[in-house]
Amino acid sequence: MHTDPVTLELFKNALLSIADEMAVTICCTTYSGVLRDNMDFSTAFTDGEGRLVGQGLTIPLHLGSVPTALREVLERFEGDIHPGDLFILNDPYAGGMHLPDVFIFKPIFCDGERLAFAATVCHHVDVGGRVPGSNASDSTEIYQEGLRIPPIKLYERGVRNDTLWQIIETNVRLPVQIFGDLRAQLAACNIAEKQFNELVDHYGIDVTKHYMHAVIDYAERMARAAIRELPDGAFSFEDWIDDDGIERDRPIRLYCTISKQGDGLLVDWNGTSPQVKGAINCTLSFTKAVSYAAIRSVLGNDIPCNEGLFRTIEVIAPEGSINNMLPPAACAARGLTGFRMGDCLFGALAMMLPNRVFAASDGGNTCVSIGGYTAERKPFIFVDFTCGSWGGRPWADGVQGNSNMFANMACQSVEVIEAENPLQVRAFEFITDRAGAGTYRGGVPYRRDYRMLEEEAVLQVRSDRRRVRPYGLYGGHAGKPSNNVLNPNRKSCVLDSKLIMTMYRDDVFRHEWPGGGGWGDPLTRDPLAVLDDVRNEFVSEQAARDEYGVVVDTTVWQVDVAATERWRTKMHEARGDIAPDDVKWE
Repeated sequence: MHTDPVTLELFKNALLSIADEMAVTICCTTYSGVLRDNMDFSTAFTDGEGRLVGQGLTIPLHLGSVPTALREVLERFEGDIHPGDLFILNDPYAGGMHLPDVFIFKPIFCDGERLAFAATVCHHVDVGGRVPGSNASDSTEIYQEGLRIPPIKLYERGVRNDTLWQIIETNVRLPVQIFGDLRAQLAACNIAEKQFNELVDHYGIDVTKHYMHAVIDYAERMARAAIRELPDGAFSFEDWIDDDGIERDRPIRLYCTISKQGDGLLVDWNGTSPQVKGAINCTLSFTKAVSYAAIRSVLGNDIPCNEGLFRTIEVIAPEGSINNMLPPAACAARGLTGFRMGDCLFGALAMMLPNRVFAASDGGNTCVSIGGYTAERKPFIFVDFTCGSWGGRPWADGVQGNSNMFANMACQSVEVIEAENPLQVRAFEFITDRAGAGTYRGGVPYRRDYRMLEEEAVLQVRSDRRRVRPYGLYGGHAGKPSNNVLNPNRKSCVLDSKLIMTMYRDDVFRHEWPGGGGWGDPLTRDPLAVLDDVRNEFVSEQAARDEYGVVVDTTVWQVDVAATERWRTKMHEARGDIAPDDVKWE
């Protein structure tokens, strides 16, 4: 069948709009803040064989995992898939990523033929396990982490599997909220079915099948054309996770090599640490997802993210490594490793494309979970995923107050947090002198203070970049490290980066995000940009002098040009002829 380019473009956008409409449906109908406000969910659309055709405007780190999860469903149920069926799974060893991420798949039939699947994956606020929020970084095996659901029918031919619903209800702390979120996923799939049937009514079955394949082939052609423009060669990078929350003195190595030849890429994770005791291990599907997202970020903006893109990128990781775990490894906090793999990939891409890749971000979102019971024994669980600073870019400062590139998530508002949880947010503010200095500085991080208003609750924190700071590139300085503090305005106690502890009434927990790494020599930064940073309290007057060599007169808010020239000359002389490091960890 001939592929008309105009029809292809119209069909592609119609199909992608269905995935976007699914995302809007979840956002508008879900119960929990982690979905409604953080937007920790994704939607996608596949063809009848499970090949990803289009994704919604949600989280990149989910979507490379959809084909793996759906493949498990097809392997177990092929020949027993019917109209009205709905499949659910969350088991990382059967297609999932970690237990809170629950996949829902709905097959879509037209005239008895299976043409597509609607797919959703949502982070549920609790799936049982030893810690409220099911997100503990110090679990040591999967059995501690919560309810495992292998690929199974949630509905069969339109009839609800009441036994499974009862099992879920019995094993989670907030069944009303969990069921509300599951129904949001079901609603999104139903919307997708309705809109896809309208598309089939317009084009017909044969034309629809043809153009679904054509959209995938189009993405592959576009990706290969963009990859051919990249330099050939092998580019490696090494980074380190602080620890796994169990063996706190043991840093964990991440190592990747990106090899490019012609119109294909290989991402090789050989050299990365073996899987660890703590719950930061990853499935291979998650490693593929972050690898696809990183490579996609340096290609053209108009390439669809689907099976065609995936065909151009091979990802390998040794079995039993932290990014290709084997049972019974724990993985509840696997997001930490995923974000850090993103920084490692960007490091390798910076060696390939020094003028197109920014320095290290804040290391990905921090997870703060606070859960317990009210005086009436009513359970509450607050789960917050927040991140805020990118690394400096070769053309501009790192952005701040913005989601990590691999997450595409939002911060929960202070008002909603306080209305729905026994918490008071005492501070939500940028921190001075924490961004990595550079020609283009890193993004400025922020802090949040959470005050406990109930008698007690379990606090769980997953964070990193305490010991190994966000690296700077090509002379840029590393961002300042993260920090966790209990009761900062009283007798304060500095806490580990990964922790579980009990908070009591009026305790205040403070998390400070790390700053983004800088890009380029700080002594070449525009003095007026430094002046603006001092005005905005991103940089102190002292740091302007010490890190940038810029003397600011705050009585008149002007740069002292002569003093700046003398100070920068002195700093250059002290440095000597030593060229700035390509990668800077301090």
